Amino acid sequence: MKETTIAAIATPNAPGGIGIVRISGRDAIITADKIFRAVNGKSITASKGYRAYFGEVFDGNEKIDEAVCLVFRSPKSYTGEDVAEISCHGGLYVTKRVLRAALNAGAVPAEAGEFTKRAFLNGKIDLAGSESVMALIGASGRQAASAALNTLEGNLSKKIKECADSVIGICASLAAWVDYPDEDIEEISTDEMLDTFRKTKSELEAIIHRYDCGRAVTDGVDSVIVGRPNVGKSTLMNLLTGFERSIVTDIAGTTRDVIEERIVLGDIILRIADTAGIHDTENIVENIGVDMAKRRLERAELILAVFDGSSPLNEDDMQIIRQCEGRKCVAILNKSDLPEKADRDKLSEYFPKLVEISAISGEGENELEKAISDVLSANEFDPNAACLTSERQRSCCVSAVERLGEAIDALENGVTYDAVNVCADCAIDSLLELTGEKASAAVVDEVFSRFCVGK
Repeated sequence: MKETTIAAIATPNAPGGIGIVRISGRDAIITADKIFRAVNGKSITASKGYRAYFGEVFDGNEKIDEAVCLVFRSPKSYTGEDVAEISCHGGLYVTKRVLRAALNAGAVPAEAGEFTKRAFLNGKIDLAGSESVMALIGASGRQAASAALNTLEGNLSKKIKECADSVIGICASLAAWVDYPDEDIEEISTDEMLDTFRKTKSELEAIIHRYDCGRAVTDGVDSVIVGRPNVGKSTLMNLLTGFERSIVTDIAGTTRDVIEERIVLGDIILRIADTAGIHDTENIVENIGVDMAKRRLERAELILAVFDGSSPLNEDDMQIIRQCEGRKCVAILNKSDLPEKADRDKLSEYFPKLVEISAISGEGENELEKAISDVLSANEFDPNAACLTSERQRSCCVSAVERLGEAIDALENGVTYDAVNVCADCAIDSLLELTGEKASAAVVDEVFSRFCVGK
């Protein structure tokens, strides 16, 4: 455990009503006492903790601001260490001056995520809960926040522990039977092992499926708007973003670059890109935009394919249809305010969801939101159930599922129990890595490197 005392600004780097400088470590209270003077004249080093003091902050003999200092004593603090939090007026200059005063008094600058990392190392929170802190901070909607809070409160860790314990029980019985053959230890049955492994595997697969369905509301989905020129892609982009993000004209080929934006539709988050119209062209500059659009389409998780409902489908449309085949897509028949000439039956053959809208008036926007939700299976997401909050956690679950699958195959094919035990042990290791009970230092460092400074 580090012996240094760290300090950082814990509020956003922007003007506000309050700015908070957090200090944590063995000498946190002493450091705060060097720069904070309570109006009652008492030293905060005598505080029992869970106390708030009004006073003034100084850097040497220079008064910086009036402030409130909160004192928390180890182990009953966020980090598990002694902590002092100085709340000053939230001007950028003032907050930075208070931090500088703390550093001048002996603290060192906190690294990204170091406060939460210390909470993890001190047993205040597990690794899954730590990741949910950043998920909660970055939540863009109600369900995303609910899912992150659910994980922070330990629901995921509890479920993963139940899964790990069930497999550990099998491994313990196997190890005892293999290592002590002369003892009168009852052999565990193959059926019992298969039942446990299959049940645990099924529970983990459900958690993975829930994460995949919930990414639309927790993390966001990489999405793209595609179509031939002048079908209304940019107008749709402006409708979804709520402002004029893309230039709209009657001239074909106006959009020649990829324009990206993060949008929220209800509880669904889309990282969406408006692209150049896909078509054959001799224009060198325009052709570059078309190639970029095709590459963006290839890597997108969700495709919003726009077609002009007021004109028949042409070869450019058919090219886009073929590129969308087998992908998560919504076909959008735009310009519903004009007489329809497009072959909607043809589109229905290729797309599971077809929505008619007018991107100019906004008619059909609610239907589009529902279609997107259905295609992404976002309606299957339950934020109150055990939820994964990161790709790292998903990877651990996938690994555990694969090892359990190997254990099941081994049992079904009559492989020796010691080989089954190896597969089961690997599954346990993956689950313990998820919660941080068996995670390497490199994994822990990687998790907290993604945090903001001050948290």
